[in-house]
Amino acid sequence: MSQLTKEAIEAAIKGYKEPHLGRDLVSAHSIADIAIEGDQVKVKVVLGFPAKSVQDSIAEAVRERVAEVEGVGSATVEVSWEIKAHSVQKSLKPIDSVKNIIAVASGKGGVGKSTTAVNLALALSAEGARVGILDADIYGPSQPRMLGISGQPESKDGTSLEPMNSYDLQAMSIGFLIEEETPMIWRGPMVTQALEQLLNDTNWSDLDYLVIDLPPGTGDTQLTLAQKVPVSGAIIVTTPQDIALLDARKGLKMFQKVEVPVLGIVENMSTHICSNCGHEEHIFGQGGGAAMSEQYGIDLLGALPLELHIREETDSGKPSVVAQPDSRASEIYREIARKTAAKLSLQAKDYASKFPRIVIQNT
Repeated sequence: MSQLTKEAIEAAIKGYKEPHLGRDLVSAHSIADIAIEGDQVKVKVVLGFPAKSVQDSIAEAVRERVAEVEGVGSATVEVSWEIKAHSVQKSLKPIDSVKNIIAVASGKGGVGKSTTAVNLALALSAEGARVGILDADIYGPSQPRMLGISGQPESKDGTSLEPMNSYDLQAMSIGFLIEEETPMIWRGPMVTQALEQLLNDTNWSDLDYLVIDLPPGTGDTQLTLAQKVPVSGAIIVTTPQDIALLDARKGLKMFQKVEVPVLGIVENMSTHICSNCGHEEHIFGQGGGAAMSEQYGIDLLGALPLELHIREETDSGKPSVVAQPDSRASEIYREIARKTAAKLSLQAKDYASKFPRIVIQNT
């Protein structure tokens, strides 16, 4: 019998390309340990992204490959995850209690960005992460309605706010502080100051991800986000329509200019299936997100159908991921969440927290 080696086991594991990472687990540095005792092999996989719904399938895929190695009698594989903080813009430092900030943006309004943001946040939570959502749309806050939250946040010390909670999400929005029908008649500087305060003066509690639902466009709020908010990555939401794609490209180029990595594109309302006859129709065009993805070399994270129940569920304060967790739409949102987090896990880590802070004082 040939002597089993870690190298032989690693070589077998390299034969499995993990679909969310787009690469094998060895090159993704996700193999934490390989233990060999006689003909028994135990592999410990630690992913950099939450993967509750695919944990078992990943373990089985790795186990099958290890079991094929000559000399292996039995193979057991344990899959877990550990979410690290990732690097942000060079001039900024991460926020305490928030490991990663993911901005959800669109070039224009009406493409379903807020619906995507809230379902992404809920999907990341369902996959096993601690998640918050910040509604940065000061003029048109929609997250209070979408999350079914009413009332105002508490302030225990008179200067900071406690986040509101819904479906295990920590949430903050200007909408919690004003009446729902009160218009925000503010100029740009007031809006950007409000965004900074909502972000920095909220007592976020040990978040793996904070999803920021940005207003549409490439104006003051987006510039403030790029210059003053430590963002780990951004997602662009679009529809297949040419006009939406034109503006989505502007959003993409804006993030590239300010050194915020774009993790991928989500194509919303990509197809409509008639609820009466089942006929499928591409109302807003076809293949636009895929073409943009190919043109700029970024991932198409997922394509969502134009479905009545997605709109109804968010309007009623119970988004699809929690309203119908087993629906096709929820599956797509969870796949988008895993791909987003996996893409982020491959980026450079942030090591600022590992080093002591040196403070020089005159005594």
